[in-house]
Amino acid sequence: MRRVFITCFLILLFLLIEIPCFGGQTGFTQEDRERLVRLEATLKVFMEQVDKRFEQVDKRFEELREDMNKRFEQVDKRFEEMREDMNKRFEQVDKRFEQVDKRFEEMMTFLWMLVGIFTTLTAVVIGFAYWDRRTIIRKARDEAIETIEREGRLKEFIKALRAYASEDEKFATVLRSFGLL
Repeated sequence: MRRVFITCFLILLFLLIEIPCFGGQTGFTQEDRERLVRLEATLKVFMEQVDKRFEQVDKRFEELREDMNKRFEQVDKRFEEMREDMNKRFEQVDKRFEQVDKRFEEMMTFLWMLVGIFTTLTAVVIGFAYWDRRTIIRKARDEAIETIEREGRLKEFIKALRAYASEDEKFATVLRSFGLL
C-alpha cells in the first residue's frame, strides 16, 4: 500500500514538473538540474516523514491490536466466569429437581401405603359382613328348622285332634270355630 502511494505520488510530481518544461524550453538546463536536486531532497524528506508516519501508524495498529487482544481476553474471562456461574446454578437446579423427585417418590410411597391400608380395611369389613351374614343365616336356619320341627309336631298334634274330633262331635265344633277343621 505504501509503495503504491509513493509511486502514484512520484508519477503525479513528474507530470507536474514536466508539463511546464514542454511549454517553452527545448533543452535540459542547469536550473532544471537544480530544481530536480531540490525536488529529490524534498522527496527524500517527504519519504522519511511518510515512513515515520507509517511506522507510527504501524505502532498504533500494534498497540490497538494488543489492546483489543487484552480486551478480548477480559471478555473471554468474563464469559468463562459466566459459564461457571451458570453451571453452578444448573447444578443447584438439578439438586432441587432431585429433592422434588425424592419428595414425590416419598408421597407416592405414602399413597401406596394408604391404598394398602384402605384395601385391608375394606377386605376386613367385607369379611366381617360375610361372617356375620353367615352366622345370622345359620342361626336363622337353625331356628327355622326348630320351627318346622315344632310345626311338624303341631301338625301331628292337629291331626291327632282331628282324629279325636271325628269321634267327639262337640270337640269338632270347637275346632271348626278356630278354623282347624
